[in-house]
Amino acid sequence: MADQGGSQHGIARTSRVRTEEQRQRDLERIAKYRELEDQVRAHIGRAEYTPEVFQLTSKLLRLNPEYYTIWNARRRCLISGSFSRPSAGSSCSRASSSTSPSATTAPSSTSSSSSSSAATHPAPGSPTAGRSGTTADPAATTATASNPAQNEEPSAAEAQDLSIIKSELTFTIPLLLESPKCYWIWSYRLWILQQAIARLRPALARRIWEEELGLASKMLGKDRRNFHAWGYRRHVVQQLESATLEGSSMVEAEFAYTDKMIFNTDLSNFSAWHSRSKLIPRLLDERGADEAARRAFLDKELSQIRNALNVGPEDQSLWYYHQFLILNIVEPEKHPSMTRGFTREDRVAYLRREIDEIKDLLEDYEDVKLSYEGLFEYTLYLCQLEERQPDETERADLAAWLGKLKQLDPMRNGRWADLERDCRLKDQ
Repeated sequence: MADQGGSQHGIARTSRVRTEEQRQRDLERIAKYRELEDQVRAHIGRAEYTPEVFQLTSKLLRLNPEYYTIWNARRRCLISGSFSRPSAGSSCSRASSSTSPSATTAPSSTSSSSSSSAATHPAPGSPTAGRSGTTADPAATTATASNPAQNEEPSAAEAQDLSIIKSELTFTIPLLLESPKCYWIWSYRLWILQQAIARLRPALARRIWEEELGLASKMLGKDRRNFHAWGYRRHVVQQLESATLEGSSMVEAEFAYTDKMIFNTDLSNFSAWHSRSKLIPRLLDERGADEAARRAFLDKELSQIRNALNVGPEDQSLWYYHQFLILNIVEPEKHPSMTRGFTREDRVAYLRREIDEIKDLLEDYEDVKLSYEGLFEYTLYLCQLEERQPDETERADLAAWLGKLKQLDPMRNGRWADLERDCRLKDQ
């Protein structure tokens, strides 16, 4: 192979040469950043959490959203005087000596925003988008659209807190768009949403959380594999289902959402498959599915994943979900949801069929490593179910599949050697 020194993956490395003018501009930006940081930290050191300090945190976080200490200072600014009252039990609830707990001016998150009254916002029951620019999923908004409490005018204190909460949610959106996997932005946003629960009536708080579900959908529309956004979505759904927000189960809607994100958008989506696997036990229980319905559900899932493997047999996410379904078959005590009422003969028949399906797949895709791994693992599961050792034909197959794995994935030869030894296939 030709020498590729100074290159990576065949792409020549290049170094960016800065002019003296560019270097000076960079130094000036660094100096301004450090000056701003020193200002904020000086105020924090004196426990000063005024609206002016709040504005400084906005500037600093736009430059560096990973600065978690500044997010904490921002929380203190809100609790110390911006919200209508301190949150109960909060370690940040003590107002600083330089702020008034009765202050009614909401700190602005952007240079153009200011404190607003209830009249400046659409009514909580309005179908218009929230200030975050998102709307809730239709299935989530149906219940609240018919809720009379949603149309009640908020009190003065609620209007103040609602204005701040919406302003803060708006502030984080451009930061999330630039840094969608920044833990501290998601953490702060969740804290703001918790303030909605703590400070607003359930109907008003629910509206905020429904809009957040819309945001999670939009984030996943931009990056459908963002595991932060998937985990965040699950948390938002959990809150919307809670009694605190007068919610009910959303498992059917969320299962349909995984259908959309997988089969209509991207088969290779680890996070969507994972969410699907977590929803299935609840889905079947809430449907009151009997043994026949559960068997039919498993048949459909197996059919869908086989079709997907015929399209992308090298896709690891598909094999992980297929393995999840197989574990439902071979480990009933750990995964009882889809195979309730199965006899051992049922499980053996299902497993044999899946093994045969993978062998058929090899006729068209003979160099897919994951197929050989599946065959090896599932054959051992079959022997385990039947409480026996592999017969001579199976031993020959196991040895042949290990031989292919050694060719296709030589970097893991240690693992293949261990399997060969454990299964006593060396002579074979």
